[in-house]
Amino acid sequence: MSDVGKGKAMDSFECMLTRRSVRKFKDQEVDNETLQKIIEAGRYAPSWANTQCWEFIVVRDPSLKEQLAQTLPEGNPARKSVTRAPVVLAILGQHERSGFYKGQAATNKGDTWFMYDVGLASQNMSLAAHSLGLGSVILGLFDAAKAEEVLSVPEGVSLVALMPLGYPEKVPSAAPPRKPLCEFVFLNKYEKPWVEGDEKLCFVEE
Repeated sequence: MSDVGKGKAMDSFECMLTRRSVRKFKDQEVDNETLQKIIEAGRYAPSWANTQCWEFIVVRDPSLKEQLAQTLPEGNPARKSVTRAPVVLAILGQHERSGFYKGQAATNKGDTWFMYDVGLASQNMSLAAHSLGLGSVILGLFDAAKAEEVLSVPEGVSLVALMPLGYPEKVPSAAPPRKPLCEFVFLNKYEKPWVEGDEKLCFVEE
């Protein structure tokens, strides 16, 4: 584990490589100053034409967290993390802003580009949390319609993800296996390998 939070700085590449999904949290509050730094990281994510289509709800209320947990399937291993995390960030996207030009969808992605921008903001916040010694997990498997009702989300806005956030009780030591570069990096056209015969690109970490 990194020494972040103990006086030693973490560079951005180390942060990306050492971040893990955390589902067990200590019974320790996250103060608003720390939370603001994490949300600021989301605010500075890139977005389509700087539309900044994301919105966030900070959920601290135990009864609301319990109601949100009920929107996750019972088999979801992160269900308990929603109630046990001191903070749950609800991550939302506004419709008909990202991917639009003069009120019209500008690409064949229609009104789904907001998902991309919200993903960028979510990643920024997840990495910022890790750099500050916190843990998080980004959840998408839940009944969004019910969760939106719990949080009084208005029309024209979609709840995209929930992010339980707090000081980790347990952090997975190893990253899940990653595909080798030779399987998904191409040169000029699809399926033409970026670099042929380079064993380093086809190496899979154990």
